[in-house]
Amino acid sequence: MTEYRGKDEISIAINSFFRANPLVVVSFILSAKSFVLLLLPGLLMIFFSAILGRFFCGWICPLGTIIDFLTRRIKKTTPLSFLKTRLKYYLLLILLTSALFNVNIAGIFDPIAILLRALTFFIYPLFGWIIKSGWTGLYNLIGDRRDYLDFFYVFLKDYVLPFRETFYPLAFISMAFLFFIIFLERYETRNWCRNICPLGTLLGILAKFSIIRRIPSKLCNDCGTCKEVCPTGFDTDILQKQDCILCMDCRWKCQFKRIDFSLKGNIKKEKKPTIMFERRVLITGVISGFGLSKLFSFIQPQAKERLLRPPGVQGEGDFLKKCVRCGECIKVCLKNALYPSGLQWGIYSIFTPVIIPRLGYCEYNCNLCGQVCPTGAIPNLPLPQKKKSVIGIAVIDRNHCLPYAKKKNCIVCEEHCPIPEKAIRFEEVLERDYRGRSIRLKRPYILEELCTGCGICENKCPVEEKAAIEVFSRNTNIRK
Repeated sequence: MTEYRGKDEISIAINSFFRANPLVVVSFILSAKSFVLLLLPGLLMIFFSAILGRFFCGWICPLGTIIDFLTRRIKKTTPLSFLKTRLKYYLLLILLTSALFNVNIAGIFDPIAILLRALTFFIYPLFGWIIKSGWTGLYNLIGDRRDYLDFFYVFLKDYVLPFRETFYPLAFISMAFLFFIIFLERYETRNWCRNICPLGTLLGILAKFSIIRRIPSKLCNDCGTCKEVCPTGFDTDILQKQDCILCMDCRWKCQFKRIDFSLKGNIKKEKKPTIMFERRVLITGVISGFGLSKLFSFIQPQAKERLLRPPGVQGEGDFLKKCVRCGECIKVCLKNALYPSGLQWGIYSIFTPVIIPRLGYCEYNCNLCGQVCPTGAIPNLPLPQKKKSVIGIAVIDRNHCLPYAKKKNCIVCEEHCPIPEKAIRFEEVLERDYRGRSIRLKRPYILEELCTGCGICENKCPVEEKAAIEVFSRNTNIRK
C-alpha cells in the first residue's frame, strides 16, 4: 500500500507495523536516548505483551503468517541442534547493546523489515516487470482486439502494478534473508520464530510476565497431541511460556477438550516470573555488542562526500540511530532518487536510503518519504519547509562541463533547476574556440545560498557517464 498513486499524501502505509514493533521501540530508545510519540503504539504493544503473552507472533506478524502458510508444504528433517542453544538471546543482547552504544542495527534482523525489504526490492518490482512484459506480449499477439482488455490493464496500473520499473541494489541479498527464513522450515516448524528471531525473543521475555495460563501446563499422560501440533512451545513435556505464541492449535485440536487458556492456575501460589540470563550469555552478548558497535561505526572519510540522505535529515548519526531500514521511503520515492545503501558507505549504513542523483533526483514538490517513515528518521516536513531542506551542494566540474571544457553552449542544468530564483545561473563571456573563431559562451555557476542539492542537475546533465555537475554532501541542512 505504500506506493505512489497520483496523490501528494499517502493515507495508508504499512509503517504501522513498525510503530507497533517493540524491537524498534526498544532499540530506538537505547540508541537515540529519547522517545517520539510516533512509537507510542510500540509501548502499548510491550504493555499488552507483558499482560497477554506473545500474541503478536501468533496473530499479527505478517512474516509468521507466510511461514504458517508455507511450512505445511515443506517436508521436515532432523532439527538443527546448534539452534537449540542460547543463540536467540546472544543475538538480542548484541543488538540491544550495540544500540546502547549508539549503533542501531536492529532493523537488519527485524522480521517485519526483512519481509518488507524482500517485497520492496525484489518481489514487487519483479512482479511488475512480469505483468507488464506479459501484457506487452499479449497485445502483440491479439493485435487490434487488445482494446477489449484495456480496462483490465488500467485497473492493474492504477491499483496493483508499481508506479515505475526499478530494480534495486541488494535486491538478491534482501530476498536471500527471506529465503533463508523459509529454508529453515525444512528442519522445524517456525524455526526462525522459535530459535532466532530477535523480536520474538524480546516478546518471549515479556510473555513470562503474562497472566494468561495454559491449563494444563504439561502434556497429559495419555496423549501427546499438543507437542505434535504446537509450532513453537513444547521443546520438552512442559509448555515453554516464552515460546508460546497463543496460536490455540493445541486447544482446537484436543480430542478430549481438556485445554484452556485463562487467568486461572493458582497465580498466588506461583513464583513471580524472573528473567535470568546465564552469565556466559550476558557477558558474551554485551561484549560482542560493544565490539560490533565499533566495527559498524567505521566509514572511510572519502566516502562521506557523496553520502546524500533524504531531505530533512539533520545529521548522519541521528539518522542512523532512528532508521529501521524498512525501505518504504525508497519504494515511494517519486523520481527514483533513493536506493538502499551498500557497503561503500560503511557496514552501518547497509539497507539505509541514499540519494544517487545520476539515477534519480529529489522532486521539489514532493515530501512522500517523510510521510511514510515510521520512526521520524526522515522528518515529515510540510512542503514549504521541505523545499528549503538542504540535501547537499552542486559543484561544477570544469574539466567535463561542455562550456568550460569543449567551448560548447549548454544550459541544461540551469533549465531544470526547480528553485524559483534559480540556484544555477550562467554568465555570458566572449571566447575563442579551438579554431580561433570568436564565440559567445554561457557558462553555468552555482549560487550556494540557494542550492538545496536535489540532484536534478546531475541527473539531467547530458555528459555521458560521469556528470559535469555533481552533488556533494555538506554540513548545513536548512537554507535560511
